[in-house]
Amino acid sequence: MTRDEIGRFLQERQQYWAARDADGLASQHAVYGSVDSPMFGRVFGRQAIAESYHRLFTAFPDWITNFDEAIIEADRIAQPFSATATHIGEFMGLPGTKRRSLIHGVLLMHVADGLIQDERRIYDFSMMLMQVGVLRGKPGH
Repeated sequence: MTRDEIGRFLQERQQYWAARDADGLASQHAVYGSVDSPMFGRVFGRQAIAESYHRLFTAFPDWITNFDEAIIEADRIAQPFSATATHIGEFMGLPGTKRRSLIHGVLLMHVADGLIQDERRIYDFSMMLMQVGVLRGKPGH
């Protein structure tokens, strides 16, 4: 993919995130692609990836992702983001707490043939767990 094609790909992806369109997001992953995330572990295959997006938007139905400018190097993308959400549905065995969370992180993607071949999500998962009440702790200042 060219840099311009990747730019259009990311714009489309941002629209799927804004609409909380789990199937649209999954459609941008290779059929046998993978996602590695603190929230869902390592997920293989487009169907399993779609299910992870559905679980995310069920647990956090008002999930809003804001993206910073992506760093693109050939077929590799690093896309910083922040996300806010309210814990409404079951998450990690915990019923909805109605607590809000804010996370900052980066999505690392390898794209080929117009699709994400693998994606690694890096963010402060412990802080998110504290914010929704799964973990107890006092955040550092």
